[in-house]
Amino acid sequence: WQDYSNDWSPRDTVRRMQRGKVCSLERFRSLQDKLVLLDEAVAGHDGNVITAVLIFLKRTLRREILFRELEVRQVALCHLIHFLKETGEQKLLLDLLRFLDRTEEVALSQYREHLNIQDVEKRREFLKGCIGLPFSAEDTSHIQDHYTLLERQIIIEANDRRLETAGQSEIFRKYPRKASILNMPLVTTLFYSCFYHYTEAEGTFSSPTNLKKTFKIPDKQYVLTALAARAKLRAWDDVDALFTTKNWLGYTKKKAPIGFHRVVEILQKNSAPVQVLQEYVRLVEDVETRLNLAIKYKCHDVVIETYRDLKDRIQLTAYKCKVERGSADEEKINSVLNN
Repeated sequence: WQDYSNDWSPRDTVRRMQRGKVCSLERFRSLQDKLVLLDEAVAGHDGNVITAVLIFLKRTLRREILFRELEVRQVALCHLIHFLKETGEQKLLLDLLRFLDRTEEVALSQYREHLNIQDVEKRREFLKGCIGLPFSAEDTSHIQDHYTLLERQIIIEANDRRLETAGQSEIFRKYPRKASILNMPLVTTLFYSCFYHYTEAEGTFSSPTNLKKTFKIPDKQYVLTALAARAKLRAWDDVDALFTTKNWLGYTKKKAPIGFHRVVEILQKNSAPVQVLQEYVRLVEDVETRLNLAIKYKCHDVVIETYRDLKDRIQLTAYKCKVERGSADEEKINSVLNN
């Protein structure tokens, strides 16, 4: 009875709310009293109390008055913006941001609405309309890429679904698609493209090189993704070509922007044969790292060659116990030790 009947001041009301006591805010009827109550709530540094008072003000004040008073109360304003985002009150949030002349935030808030659009064609049209909103230069580029990617995904999805249904493509028969490519991230789309469309000409929308060029994918990201896709298919010739470069004299050499130790780890995760692993373990420049990888993945030839180059007879003799007796690896060790 006292909780409801006593005429508590704004400060006392806030203190009671902080202690979890029941307090009726309806007694604060004048604008002045309501603003004093809000200021006391902010001074109390209790987010729950501030939010409770803001809900009361939102219900009992006209929008323009509430917005005008919050403009000079930044803490309360931030609480209300966060609350509106959490509760999904999009219209009120947009009205508030427009009042504050936060054009970029208005644009971003409108852009987030695409998440609620399930129909892919409607989402594409919505994103197309977002391109002209007042974003920053960086965000405008992001929105353009998002629209272009979805447009590309729609084309790829329609074509691949037709090929898969008709049974005309060997790779789709051998590796049926597990999910739609629609609304997937760029890296997932690139992996999909490297998996199903790796050999396609750059002029096609589903070509990995076309995706790389269109979306300015860095070399490291492209190589990582292409390597993972081709290794999963056990296409070792494609993996080899991925790292083979030719200089102006016509000589070829292996080069990896991600480091050959990463290449070895990815190949091993995809169960690459020892012969393939050994080729890339040999290319690891750091001797200690190369030796550790060779021992870990049982690339005996690389271990033997590295100990031979280091002239480490003791370690090579110890390693002899780890290879199969009578094997070619043991014969190779004996040959090196006798030399």
